[in-house]
Amino acid sequence: MKADLVVVGTHGRTGFERLMLGSVTEKVVRRAPCPVLTVPRGAEDVPERPTFGRILCGVDFSDASLRAAEYALSLAQEAEGRVSLVHVVESLPDGLASYPGFDLNHYRSTTIADARIKLDALVTDEVRTWCEPDTKIVMGKPYEALLRLASDDRSDLIVLGVHGRALDRMLFGSTAQAVVRQATCPVLTIRP
Repeated sequence: MKADLVVVGTHGRTGFERLMLGSVTEKVVRRAPCPVLTVPRGAEDVPERPTFGRILCGVDFSDASLRAAEYALSLAQEAEGRVSLVHVVESLPDGLASYPGFDLNHYRSTTIADARIKLDALVTDEVRTWCEPDTKIVMGKPYEALLRLASDDRSDLIVLGVHGRALDRMLFGSTAQAVVRQATCPVLTIRP
């Protein structure tokens, strides 16, 4: 039987216990061939048939995140909801700004302008006929910014793309893993 969606709860384990035992949820997120919906421990208020009226989708312009944006927009269409497409520009190391010939302000403005064009292209006129999309570009660590925005916006769902490359499996602190571990609302992870 081929599943269309896997739904799994998170236990919220941290520290040594999580490091030694690993996380079944994280393994499922990394390896499942279909989308995975993780529901955090504190999400008792989830209705029997949840609708996601406020959706936050992290977009880094990878194939996985572009597919996640498609899912987020589709879910918003079904729920007649609102989507925030968010791109996070990571802060550069402090020492880089003092590198001869490097113009930090130019780099930042160019990066933000490029992200703005790409985000705006995801919100077509057709999309605007059936949902209320919002695009945001913020600075910071991606997982921290996404969690903060989800909390501030009182998001019902976070949607993220996961890459599934071998290197991603080795990286213990990827953005998707950190968001799944710490989110207070359900998180939908999508493969490319």
